[in-house]
Amino acid sequence: MTTWLAKIHVTLKDAVVDPQGLTIQDALHQLHFDSVQRVRMGKYLEVTLDAPDAATAEERVTVMCTTLLANPVIERFNFTVSETMLA
Repeated sequence: MTTWLAKIHVTLKDAVVDPQGLTIQDALHQLHFDSVQRVRMGKYLEVTLDAPDAATAEERVTVMCTTLLANPVIERFNFTVSETMLA
């Protein structure tokens, strides 16, 4: 069994209003970062898991994302999986 590190990014879909992102954008403008045009808030997760190969690790991470880590109605996710020495 190999240990894998999944680096997962979860963000709101473009059509979903992001009140946190808008608040951050307004704050940046107040701090004179006028060139900022858009801010979207998201989540970053790292999951370490055991799996026999990369394909199986990716399948498991996809299931984790669709069942718990992301709300597929309003969020999208992407991830990378790499072999790690962490145990």
